[in-house]
Amino acid sequence: MPKLPAPPLPSSLKAPPPRPGDPNGKKTPLDHAADAGINVVDWVDERTSLSGAGRWLMFRKIPQGTNWFYTLGSATLFAFLSQAVTGVFLAMYYRPDPSGGAYESIRYVTNDVFLGQFVRGMHKWGASVMVVLVFLHMGRTFFFGAYKYPRELNWVIGVVLLILTLLMGFTGYLLPFDQRAYWATIVGVNINGTGPLIGPYLSDFLRGGSEFGATTLSRFYAIHMLLVPGLIIALIGAHLYLVTKLGTTAPPWQKADLPEELREEEV
Repeated sequence: MPKLPAPPLPSSLKAPPPRPGDPNGKKTPLDHAADAGINVVDWVDERTSLSGAGRWLMFRKIPQGTNWFYTLGSATLFAFLSQAVTGVFLAMYYRPDPSGGAYESIRYVTNDVFLGQFVRGMHKWGASVMVVLVFLHMGRTFFFGAYKYPRELNWVIGVVLLILTLLMGFTGYLLPFDQRAYWATIVGVNINGTGPLIGPYLSDFLRGGSEFGATTLSRFYAIHMLLVPGLIIALIGAHLYLVTKLGTTAPPWQKADLPEELREEEV
């Protein structure tokens, strides 16, 4: 039987020609590994067209005078990612059992799990760090006038993210279910109940009823682990989209250079 010739390879799968500086066109194992990575990226990009979105996200104009104050938003995002990673680790051991399981699971993580105390400390103090960074980021936005047209919607999203961050800290405070967390949460829920119109309904929603009971811990755990993080992730995505689309504002002390024709008209 005659052997049929192999079908031609697509151009995207063909090996690139050797570089002019390569001796005899021979490649090292590192070159082969780099080519393999490039081929994988090209294969994915050919089917998803993500390179255009990546260029739109990464390559954009930055105003003159940009300084370290503009990194507060990225620092807040990093703090949230740290909270998410450490929170997943803690959730692997946590039991929302008000009859002692919640406290014992936290004690077990702190005393017996490898690096458990370190991860719990990162999650505990990271919550305070994230709240501070959110306030600093919004303060920078306010004093630099970055909340004005056309960025009003992004400012509103930032305010909602601030409220959700505070809610994350409030709901997470109860989860160890020790004496301090129990009574502090009762005080916080009672303060919420004094709000006009929706205050009593909000307190009943947080407690899971009219009284503090076994359902309250499960309610706080669900809000802390599922509801609020989902909302934060969605709003962060919308926030980053608007920042990329509208750009960032220059510092208020930075004056724009007028074109030559406008300078002549002013003179």
